[in-house]
Amino acid sequence: MGLLDELAGRAMGALGAQQQDSAPQSALLGGVMGLIDQAGGLQGLLQKLQASGLGDQVASWIGHGENQTVSGNQIKEALGDDALASIAQHAGIEPEHASTGLAQLLPQIIDKLTPQGEVPSGDLLQQGMELLKGKLFG
Repeated sequence: MGLLDELAGRAMGALGAQQQDSAPQSALLGGVMGLIDQAGGLQGLLQKLQASGLGDQVASWIGHGENQTVSGNQIKEALGDDALASIAQHAGIEPEHASTGLAQLLPQIIDKLTPQGEVPSGDLLQQGMELLKGKLFG
């Protein structure tokens, strides 16, 4: 296991993730960051998910209550085949494994990136690094 995989595993453990799919966590984390970047930021990704019919789920991830779940099929429909294929290829897995992994990761990551129940403004990468730093090195 590489250093990045080890760090990603620790980060996901700190986020409370339970890996139920064989997708490499670090590759999927990179895919989430890529999705955010391609959408023009976290707000753009959230708007894309909301526009695809996942508004209630997205609201629960941002809010303070329990995160609603999504299925791999819902993620596939929301992101589209091209984006999913790109993430899957980067991760070295099949697209259906990528959609399942993203369905597990996105609610947790978005929840952690919106700790005050609001979408933060500013440099998401820096905020994400600070979050991981705090979780990993406490």
